[in-house]
Amino acid sequence: MKWGVGVEDLDIASKAIQGEEQAFIQLIQMHKKVLYHTAFAFLKNEHDAVEALQEVTFRAYQKIHTVKEPQYMKTWLIRIMMNYCQDHLKKNKRYISNEFLQEMGYYTDNTNLEMEEAIASLSSAEQQLIFLKYFQDTKIKEIAEIKKIPEGTVKSRLHKALKSLRNFLTEKGDIDHV
Repeated sequence: MKWGVGVEDLDIASKAIQGEEQAFIQLIQMHKKVLYHTAFAFLKNEHDAVEALQEVTFRAYQKIHTVKEPQYMKTWLIRIMMNYCQDHLKKNKRYISNEFLQEMGYYTDNTNLEMEEAIASLSSAEQQLIFLKYFQDTKIKEIAEIKKIPEGTVKSRLHKALKSLRNFLTEKGDIDHV
């Protein structure tokens, strides 16, 4: 079973897939916290995150019948949220800015502005991997499921992103070596 999915969770997911509205409501209630946090991390404000949660709930309700494996329900919902956030950012031409880490509440003092700037220098895809791995504490296997890529690809892309961060910080003179 994936992501610590219990028998009861699978039952709720299966019923939701079969079209039971109450099960769908329970399903969203079970996962709304992680969906909201994902949206807030990408969109950086409460209003947009709440709007994203509403839109993703609607999209999931429309497409839930397409889910083949109930144990992947959380993965499926997070993928919808990440796709929605990417589309929203592209549409509004906004990207994760230097304030990303600070607004996430992980860094609050000026000594970490360099790291914020370094993460902002990464591509959107690399920022997503960093967010999932280091801010959501998502396992490599789960990231692979969310992104629909092999685990080895996740590892190599994370390695490349971390190398880019090191190079960025080294070139700026913020670190001597890592």
